[in-house]
Amino acid sequence: MTMWHPELPNSTQPRYLALADALAQAIQEGSLTPGVRLPTHRDLAERLGVTVGTVSRAYSEAERRGLIRGEVGRGTFVRKPTDTVSFGYHATGNDVIDLSLNRPTVGQQHAEALRQAQNAILEQARCAELLTYQAAEGLPAHREAGAQWMRQNGVDARADRVLVTSGGQHALYVALAALTKPGDIVLTEKLTYPGIKSIACQLHLSLRGLDMDAQGIVPESLRNACRDSARLLVCVPTLQNPTTATMSLERRREIAEIAIEHDIRIIEDDVYGCLVENRPPPLVTLIPERTCYLNSISKCLFPGLRVGYLLVPEDNLERYGAIIRTTMWMVAPLMAEVATLWIRDGTADRFAQWQREAARNGQAIAARIMGRWDYRAEPTGLHFWLTLPSPWLAGDFVQQAKARGILTTPASSFAVERSGIPHAVRVCVTATDDARQLEKGLNILAELLDEAPRPGMTTI
Repeated sequence: MTMWHPELPNSTQPRYLALADALAQAIQEGSLTPGVRLPTHRDLAERLGVTVGTVSRAYSEAERRGLIRGEVGRGTFVRKPTDTVSFGYHATGNDVIDLSLNRPTVGQQHAEALRQAQNAILEQARCAELLTYQAAEGLPAHREAGAQWMRQNGVDARADRVLVTSGGQHALYVALAALTKPGDIVLTEKLTYPGIKSIACQLHLSLRGLDMDAQGIVPESLRNACRDSARLLVCVPTLQNPTTATMSLERRREIAEIAIEHDIRIIEDDVYGCLVENRPPPLVTLIPERTCYLNSISKCLFPGLRVGYLLVPEDNLERYGAIIRTTMWMVAPLMAEVATLWIRDGTADRFAQWQREAARNGQAIAARIMGRWDYRAEPTGLHFWLTLPSPWLAGDFVQQAKARGILTTPASSFAVERSGIPHAVRVCVTATDDARQLEKGLNILAELLDEAPRPGMTTI
């Protein structure tokens, strides 16, 4: 083991980054040679007068850059040219291709449309109205636009039952907070959107995962769970995140029948519904009296437009509004006005179609490169679900892909329970706006799948 002891500069840079940079410099200069064993975390921390955590973060950063490798039970070593990642590889911010973020593609046309919308708003006689406090539920015109957007997506919505929210995540929080109390059991898919997990933690709810198949929730699993005093289901029937499953109309009817039979309420998350053409009708059309239905225009247009809509049953409407008021007082009226203008003049529909085409192009690239592997995708979806071939483990694959500069999301990030987590990853085809970057990233993932997992890649 080397007695390497760098001099860290006095600067505002975080100490762990300064240490990682010192490692990189020592390797480049040759004072740390390939294969040499580095000091233990504790030894180096004592020599430098920093915490063990600082050294751990520095070593993790250096491993991310491809400079070093950790071997369980042996220690940390400077990489050799024959190691999994070539010696000296450094995945800088410009090198990293982030395929982990499930976001719509944003183009120059969005910026131009926003400029035009802003000019139109400034010319309105009621512009001053948008600059002051509003009712928590939203302005009547904004609620009517939300109802129109829902009707265009197959839901017969009335404006007096629509609330304006700050995106889909906020709508989900409002609905869960209105329908639960701490300690309640909430049912959802075994693999679900991580935002549900975060909200459940904040509201002190207990999530229970339901078995899934190619269409999403298995009805018998829901029926069995309803016998254990659960009274609320949160689900994504169309283009489920992360598995891409979409329930057939027959499956939706089965879920609706069970909900009626066992007197359970449903929160239907339909943020991806506008991306899927000729999809089955939403659950809310089958059982409107017991379903809270939410969607997010941001998911079809661009993430920075934080506007969503929540359709609630007629009972206890005031409670939902009170939760909006408590969490943020009101949605920014200017943003809601932009969404309203675009829904009324057809811009939202045009952008939704543009988004479907952008996703279709990304999925075509994915099909060409990943088609020989076990993966599931919707032709106009933002992501695909890749089941890893044996002997790959999801954690190892994500870590080794990251070492090569590609970010993906493992199944564990979506798991509600600890058992039965598949060895799979979510890969987002619209996370990058550059088709060449997407193709490069997917080719690297395909090359990795063709290789056997390499030991010693896990961060220590």
